[in-house]
Amino acid sequence: MSARGDDPTGAVEDEEPPDLPEYGDDYLDAVRDRIAHSYDLERDSRTRGERFEMYGRLHMDRHKQFFHPALRFGHHYSEEHLFVRRADDVDEAALESLVTLGHDLAEAWIDPDEEHYITEFTFVVVAPEVPAAASSFVSGFRDRTLLRGGYYGHYEVNLVVVAPERERAVASSEADVAQAFRTWEQIERTGPGVVERLVRWIWR
Repeated sequence: MSARGDDPTGAVEDEEPPDLPEYGDDYLDAVRDRIAHSYDLERDSRTRGERFEMYGRLHMDRHKQFFHPALRFGHHYSEEHLFVRRADDVDEAALESLVTLGHDLAEAWIDPDEEHYITEFTFVVVAPEVPAAASSFVSGFRDRTLLRGGYYGHYEVNLVVVAPERERAVASSEADVAQAFRTWEQIERTGPGVVERLVRWIWR
């Protein structure tokens, strides 16, 4: 499956994709509308005994092309798995548990080969507040694992904590989709997203 949009956090296009899940949650529905053209979305997903109100998958294929589309080479692909849950509170232990889940899923879901560039596991916790301890943990977090020394690409575990009623969010450095969860702000392109990073890597 190819990417359904070049910007996973881009503004909604005029035409809605079919069969969008209804979350029965005004905030999650607003997020859905922002990312529906890039992610295949599900509701009430269960993964290894963990429940998430929203699950999304983004898959992108990239290749170099020589004069004609049939003459392709240098194929690479990228994926992101997005998990979103609501919680009454969030602390460092809960975030560390999600990181562990990300590593478990990477071992089970990634089939590494020469064409694999990156797989991202992004966990978003929607809570009434963003506690100081959680903010400190997430803002300084990055977890990147090379596969076979980078020959088979790598994977990232990303974290986002958002309190929409407080209009506050904190995200780890590589969590590009966090922009879509700041529904109280217009989306702005302040740096390269996952597509741009992929293209730069392929053509370097």
